[in-house]
Amino acid sequence: MKKPALLTLAAAAASVASVALVGGTQAQALTVSASATSVTASAARNTLASSTASAARTATASADKRIRYVWVKQCGKGDATVPCGPWTVTLTNGKDVRLTDALVFSLTAKGKVDKGAMAPLTVSGDGNRIAYFRKPDGKLVVRDVAKGRVHMLPGSSAKPPKGLTMTDVALTLSPNGEIIMIDYGDSKGKLPSLLVDLRSKKIGKLKGNLTFEGFSPDGKHVLTRRVTSENTTEFAAYDLNGNRTNSQVVPQVVANNSPIALADDGTSMALIINVSDTKKRLRTYDLASDTVGDYVNVTAPKDEYPYSLRWTPEGGLTLWALRYDREMNLRGVTLRGLDPATGATIKIDSFKLRSDLWNWYLPG
Repeated sequence: MKKPALLTLAAAAASVASVALVGGTQAQALTVSASATSVTASAARNTLASSTASAARTATASADKRIRYVWVKQCGKGDATVPCGPWTVTLTNGKDVRLTDALVFSLTAKGKVDKGAMAPLTVSGDGNRIAYFRKPDGKLVVRDVAKGRVHMLPGSSAKPPKGLTMTDVALTLSPNGEIIMIDYGDSKGKLPSLLVDLRSKKIGKLKGNLTFEGFSPDGKHVLTRRVTSENTTEFAAYDLNGNRTNSQVVPQVVANNSPIALADDGTSMALIINVSDTKKRLRTYDLASDTVGDYVNVTAPKDEYPYSLRWTPEGGLTLWALRYDREMNLRGVTLRGLDPATGATIKIDSFKLRSDLWNWYLPG
């Protein structure tokens, strides 16, 4: 399996998964348009603001040691710039913590340092855990930042398979950081991807021809896509044992737009449609009934560009967006609560990025 190529990002608000948003249940959002819902757009915005602000205040009070973003800076070397220094974690309290045991550069299949390639890394959606390959033995570990505990992966899952480098490995943590997806980019696409439960050490497997799209908020389902022999796109949901629970050859409006998200029911999907640089729409899709919901316009500033989307356990959505200046230089990141019934949004977090970054990651 090969994960889609995306910018490596960074950022976090406090407790994204705990933010309660309006919009009814996920199933209702699939079939009820904004014009048909019993909640007016104005009322939805008021409730959205109230619930989001309350959740953000609660999360902030207890989230001082959560990860905001992870980064490596760049330094000048002659006429070029190169990555320098260790991975650094910026916390929600503003403090920077150096991750001195994490590999910055990838190791080759023979264990040699490759300074032309970065070692993979990932942060859980709640900002509590980070997964990386560590320096002493080249093994994959998951660190709980607040508690300082390091979780070991079982057996051979802690290292790339024979013949693969670390750059052939893509990592994704579930929102609570208790499950890690390990995706191998072997040339033939035959190696299965692994779903490792850090609590039970149980390992589920997914076929290597699937493209991983993300976890549900509770981490109990994963969303995948594949291109069929008839050049159509099939989305499927799987449980942690690798059993398929839902699948559908989806309409073009679902296949050709992103970001996309799967809800806890393993059926409800949401996606952003970029109508233009300044106009965004949201649609929902039911993976079981093959039903596309009516679109709603997303109300957000014109200089914000959607990057990632996620359902909350309560049936709302959170949207990460990138901010650029007039010359299209990336300057910052914003997290918004998004109502799936109306498209109304409210800002949860927003911050500027350092100007000397070589590489960086967001939670989730």
